[in-house]
Amino acid sequence: MLKKKILLGVTGSIAAYKSAELIRLLRKNNFFVQVILSKSAKKFVSSLTLQALSGNPVLESMWDTSEGNGMEHINLTRTADLILIAPASANFIAKLANGLADDLLTNLCLARSCPLLIAPAMNIEMFKNKATQRNIEIIKEDGILISGPDSGEQACGEIGLGRLISFESMMLDINKAISHQIFSNKKILISSGATLEKIDEARAITNLSSGLMGLSLAKAAYVMGANVTVISGQSNYEFPSNIKTIKAIDHESMYQSVIYNIEENDIYISAAAISDYKPSYIKGKLKKESEKVSLELKKTKDILSYVGKHFNQKFLVGFAAESENLIKNAKEKLILKNLDILIANEIKHSMGKTKAKMVIVDHHKNIFLPEAEKEVQSKIILEYINKKMLEVKTHDSIN
Repeated sequence: MLKKKILLGVTGSIAAYKSAELIRLLRKNNFFVQVILSKSAKKFVSSLTLQALSGNPVLESMWDTSEGNGMEHINLTRTADLILIAPASANFIAKLANGLADDLLTNLCLARSCPLLIAPAMNIEMFKNKATQRNIEIIKEDGILISGPDSGEQACGEIGLGRLISFESMMLDINKAISHQIFSNKKILISSGATLEKIDEARAITNLSSGLMGLSLAKAAYVMGANVTVISGQSNYEFPSNIKTIKAIDHESMYQSVIYNIEENDIYISAAAISDYKPSYIKGKLKKESEKVSLELKKTKDILSYVGKHFNQKFLVGFAAESENLIKNAKEKLILKNLDILIANEIKHSMGKTKAKMVIVDHHKNIFLPEAEKEVQSKIILEYINKKMLEVKTHDSIN
């Protein structure tokens, strides 16, 4: 069963060739895709290719009366969930900013009753040009959504801002545009991944956290409308470019980054596997002089406890990986660290894995989540956070 209908507009940018792979990705994610090709886009990509990939005829002209009632620019938008322009050229953005309607695609954008998301792609100087920047600000004020662009090497050989945003990031913006934004106007800070503590200049100790839970939470929160900031330690994953990410590899940098950023956020989710102990650092390189080596470990600051004590006006969420007495230990940590909720899981069922069995623990009940992909679990956790925040808000308004 197809999920949502997307009208994909392709305009005259060199990045138009990427639309073929984009259609594949959209179809893979169960979107119905109807392609509309601008006149200049046909110089870069063929209608036949896009028709074969989308499974639907490619529309090019508003004057084609062979089908329908001659009002396709109205009819199409009434059944669409989203109009996506990818790539969006500087010329097309200028047309949008000035309300021009000189072809089928611009008419569709003016006649729409659904969200419009554009993904700019052009040379760095064209993107930086004051006219383009002015046009982008105008269409933002008109409620048009922007995805990207990314920075990197361009077709012309120059390097800079203007590349079509990565498909991973674009998919986040697509899903955000068609989703219920329960965290609209909320700021969420998430710590993620493992911390790494140096033993000497060549060696370090860390843990088996992959960073997948933090990534899943960040992506889900972004789609749900939150302004997301991630403080990431060691991770097996890269965060999408549309999610603000701060690198914090060791315990001290993680501590400093959390304390520096938490004040401006509404919610803090501590999903990072932060070192409880770190070795005394040895300058140079530890020599292999004997069969056994002893390391002196010293306890680190408990970041979450500090946050619970000094920032308890925020909504605070912790994670606890346990090897035994899961609920008992989770309840103790919830109270001791002054948290609103705590997500508990057994190490053997979660750390380093793509799936997890979890328990949401708050001050009144425990909610057991069956084993599922962390992407699924993260959505459930965020929906529960929203539910608890609404309960607190309702309670405060009554009192």
